[in-house]
Amino acid sequence: MENRYFEDKLNEIKKLGNLRALQCLYNNGSRIIVENNEYINLASNDYLGIATDRELCSEFLESLKQEDFHFSASSSRLQTGNYEAHIALENRLSELFHTEAALVFNSGYHANTGILPAVTTNRSLILADKLVHASIIDGIRLSAAKCIRFKHNDYQQLERLIQQAENKYDRIIIVTESIFSMDGDEADLQTLVKFKQQYPGIMLYVDEAHAIGVRGMHGLGCCEEQNVIEHIDFLIGTFGKALGSCGAYLVCNKIVREYLVNTMRTFIFTTALPPINLKWTLFTLNKAVMMNDRRSHLKRISDLLREELPPQKINIQSNSHIVPYVTGSSSAAYDVAKEIQKQGFYVLPVRPPTVPEGTARIRISLTANCSVEDILKLINCIKTLSIQ
Repeated sequence: MENRYFEDKLNEIKKLGNLRALQCLYNNGSRIIVENNEYINLASNDYLGIATDRELCSEFLESLKQEDFHFSASSSRLQTGNYEAHIALENRLSELFHTEAALVFNSGYHANTGILPAVTTNRSLILADKLVHASIIDGIRLSAAKCIRFKHNDYQQLERLIQQAENKYDRIIIVTESIFSMDGDEADLQTLVKFKQQYPGIMLYVDEAHAIGVRGMHGLGCCEEQNVIEHIDFLIGTFGKALGSCGAYLVCNKIVREYLVNTMRTFIFTTALPPINLKWTLFTLNKAVMMNDRRSHLKRISDLLREELPPQKINIQSNSHIVPYVTGSSSAAYDVAKEIQKQGFYVLPVRPPTVPEGTARIRISLTANCSVEDILKLINCIKTLSIQ
């Protein structure tokens, strides 16, 4: 009887064309091998190609000493799991971002589900962009704050909401991503900073998961690129995408850091990241800061793809390395993905609940591993698709 419920739910998901399955994958340099077929990988978040760079991996391993090989922290950081590697990484982050402090987390999900519940009360208001990541939505749900989600990048509506809420809450936290993970477009961070300067009691929460490593003079994200780092109260990013590692970070002031160490449940009640992973993260972070050539190449091929594909094929709001081809139905997304895979490109259908109903898509995720020739071939492939 217990399994019947789950079977019925799975059948419902299957009928909607949204059933997923795990696949075993292998990386072969800049290519990916799936079921003995080799593809150009357009479904990865390895934006700078660090995770698949064997030379970097060899360089890192050669730099290690015997005492560096700690594969588990074995405890939370507040007990016996706080290693020198944690402190070194956090110090380097605060140095790069010119902030007072930084705090490292086990994942972006830990960060987003833990920070907002810790820093809000029932006297707080969260104003969140409609398209923020699921981890942020879960963090909002776990908080005691009232939340209103404004239309995506609609800053006129956002300002009206701020004006209506003035003096009714102890703090208002505006929550956004900098580059949105499914649409590839950007938040106007300078406008958000103006709101903070104009209206008292506002704090800004920006998730740079898809911008860290990719944007800015030193690859520190859109906040660096738009010169607003000092105005962001909670600046979050991940190590698991462009930086080719695992975990996440917050750069902030010292008071916020100390407060979170003492109150944030997803920080307190979890075993810390292994020191060996933190050393790798510090290594890749320092490498990424200097990878302007890779950032320039990624921008060049991203611009090429968006400029050459007809507007009816892609979301024209995208201005990043994430280029969505919206098909509408889940079945169409599945069929288009299979057609593109036949031409040697590994893409996947993104379907509800990851995206809203009726907006299923192919999420083309470009990395510095892609060549100009790869992109030209992809453009021709999409233009000549037999499935529209």
